Amino acid sequence: MAQRVTLRKRQPYNTTSSRRRIVKTPGGKLVYHHLKKLATQPKCGDCGIGLPGVPALRPRQYATISKRQKTVCRAYGGSRCGDCVKSRILRAFLVEEAKIVKKVIKSQQKAGGRK
Repeated sequence: MAQRVTLRKRQPYNTTSSRRRIVKTPGGKLVYHHLKKLATQPKCGDCGIGLPGVPALRPRQYATISKRQKTVCRAYGGSRCGDCVKSRILRAFLVEEAKIVKKVIKSQQKAGGRK
């Protein structure tokens, strides 16, 4: 028959915050090791994929690491992925181009109307 293992914390319910693993000590006893929750990778705010270059930590652990580890050296680094930043820049450029074209067409129509 297997050795009985007792809980080390007072909370008896099997929740995500009280996950545990049975470990054999050097003395041969079986004890519970309480596990921490798994960290999730920060996600891009636009497309939702994990951000490469930013470590997956629990929220409080981000306070202990330096700023250069939390971001990427780019516009929107640590918040948006590179593809989304590229599409934002392209969209902004095309919007500005459209405004310029609209302005030129309007001025040509004005000039054509005077003749």
